Amino acid sequence: MSSTEAFFASLPLHEDFATLSDAHIYAPLPKDWWVATSDITGSTQAVADGRYKTVNMVGAAVISAQMNAHKGKPFPFIFGGDGAGFAVPPEWRDRTEEALLAVKAWAQTEFDMDLRVGMTPIADIRAAGLDVTVARFQASEGVDYAMFSGGGMSWAEAQMKAGAQITAQLPEGTKPDLTGLSCRWSHMPSQHGVILSVVILPSNGVPSPTFSTFVQRVLRVARRLPSAGHPAEASGPDVKWPPAGATLEAHAQRGDGTLGAARRRALFESFVAWLLIKTGLKLGGFDARRYRRVVGENADYRKFGDGLKMTLDCDPDTERKLRGLLEQGAADGIVRFGLHAQSEAMMTCIVPSILADNHVHFVDGASGGYTAAAKSIKHGTKA
Repeated sequence: MSSTEAFFASLPLHEDFATLSDAHIYAPLPKDWWVATSDITGSTQAVADGRYKTVNMVGAAVISAQMNAHKGKPFPFIFGGDGAGFAVPPEWRDRTEEALLAVKAWAQTEFDMDLRVGMTPIADIRAAGLDVTVARFQASEGVDYAMFSGGGMSWAEAQMKAGAQITAQLPEGTKPDLTGLSCRWSHMPSQHGVILSVVILPSNGVPSPTFSTFVQRVLRVARRLPSAGHPAEASGPDVKWPPAGATLEAHAQRGDGTLGAARRRALFESFVAWLLIKTGLKLGGFDARRYRRVVGENADYRKFGDGLKMTLDCDPDTERKLRGLLEQGAADGIVRFGLHAQSEAMMTCIVPSILADNHVHFVDGASGGYTAAAKSIKHGTKA
């Protein structure tokens, strides 16, 4: 492993999520790294058409393809609902672009979705007066997630949307390696009122300490919720059979086979898992009920990515307090924010092995989530 490859793995792990609001604990990317961004053109319309589970699957596929392309080596990434962002060392550049283009082709072929993808050298971001700094949050014993600060990831995404995209094409029939990408868990209904998607960004020119202090106030309010607002129950998310995401998983896992065969395989595997969870039986070294609990522990229901994003199971009183606090922060010129309320949350997963605890699980609202919350920022509304 080269010195730049070792950068992310060498960063300290932070167990207290609130500490991630402090920009001083973030480390700048090495000067020769690349930042990659992606998002789906027309995701707002896809949400309106009821295709948000598909949108999430494509966004998670970007990360899944990179994990497989880099043979499980650690790198910083963040899931954004309708896309993803990540950073890689220079020696990964070629296979990173190839994996991005393969997911772009797959999304178009399988779902008729246009995935925009871009790669930007960190030097360009710094030349624009911004940076990409990274920290690691240990969500559980088995999983940690990257947090981003500095404004550079958002800038790179804006450049991509403005046309700075990868335009190369791969040979017809090229498919990404999406091994481990799945969508089997049931939606998680709110137990306390609503599932609230929260996106909070610093207003232009606001000093980092001012934004950090405000975010700490937001987190104190959210922390009073049961399980700090985590949408999954303590035992983990529920599972029903047949799973609603079986066909989506089949699109990801069929390879050169037929969609029907891949769907039958997903249905069989999910049935076995459902049976083990419901009965408590163990198969070989697999304890399904323990696995279900770890799924909840590993979930990324809150994250920092040039701002704060959360998917909270929120009671009416806490929702009112959060809205009031955010409206006051906006009036004071500290933050821009978007909120979106829905009845359920959902989860998209990357599972390298069911026998290890390093599976990652991306949480979003089930009816628009982060995409709808971010859209309300663009239109200056308070959803």
